[in-house]
Amino acid sequence: MTCLKRNLLIVAGSVCVALGLIGVVVPVLPTTPLLLLAAVCYSRSSQRFYNWLMTNRLFGQYLRNYREGRGIPLIHKICTIALLWLTIGLSAWRFMSQWWLRLILLGVAVGVTWHLLSIKTYRPEVEKADLSVEC
Repeated sequence: MTCLKRNLLIVAGSVCVALGLIGVVVPVLPTTPLLLLAAVCYSRSSQRFYNWLMTNRLFGQYLRNYREGRGIPLIHKICTIALLWLTIGLSAWRFMSQWWLRLILLGVAVGVTWHLLSIKTYRPEVEKADLSVEC
């Protein structure tokens, strides 16, 4: 891999991490896809950055569970959906005067909610129970 390509992937991954962090509080910015894209960029360019991302105390376990198909913990789903509807509801009714903008925001909220509910719910206690049966 050329030095330029490696550096561009590191920059792209870092931009994705920054946007993903902003997406935690801005409901229309998709946090999970941006962090997954950052993981791909880092995995192809820097093992150090990839390890940092996947072991990060804030979202490392979340990313590992998502990438390994375990899903999202129920409490994260509830908090995310509640924050989503709170911020989009506030934006739609407080700051938007056109009905069609409100409709677009409503569509975004419904779509993101549907996506979150369609993702498998991670239950660590079920995983521990399965391990104890095998032993």
